[in-house]
Amino acid sequence: MLRQLTSSPKSRLQLERKLAERNVPGDVAAAVLDRFEEVKLVDDAEFADMWVRSRAQSRKLAKGALRRELADKGIDPDTAASALEQLNDDDEEAAARHLVERKLRPGTDLSDRAERDKTMRRLASMLARKGYQPSQAFRIVGEVLDAASGS
Repeated sequence: MLRQLTSSPKSRLQLERKLAERNVPGDVAAAVLDRFEEVKLVDDAEFADMWVRSRAQSRKLAKGALRRELADKGIDPDTAASALEQLNDDDEEAAARHLVERKLRPGTDLSDRAERDKTMRRLASMLARKGYQPSQAFRIVGEVLDAASGS
C-alpha cells in the first residue's frame, strides 16, 4: 500500500479500490486508511489541490473537467470546490486561447466560410473536451480566428 503512495499521491477512494482489488476486507481497509489519514499519508484536500495545479498546467483543463476528474477520484464536492478556487478565470481563458492558437493549422484559409466554420467547430470541440463551456469555447475560438485572419 505504501508503494502506491510513493509513485504518486492518491485519494482515499483510489486506495480503497486498490485494497479491494487485493481482496482486503472492507473493515481492515477502512482501519488502514483511517490511520493513513491520521498520520497525513492520505489527505484528500492536499491531493485535490495538487491535482488541480498539475492538470490545469499540463493539460490546460478547465474547471468543469477538473471537477469531474476529482469526483471520479472520490473527492467530495466541497473539497473539490476549494481546490478549484486556486484557478482564476483569466488564467483559464488564457490557457484556452493558447491552446487554440497552438492548434490552429498554419495556412488555413479563414476567408473561405466553409473552411472557417469547419475550423471553428474543430477548435471549439477541442476546448469542450477539455471542459470549457460551449459559449466560452466559441467566443475564444472566434476571437483567435478573427485575429489570425486580420479582421
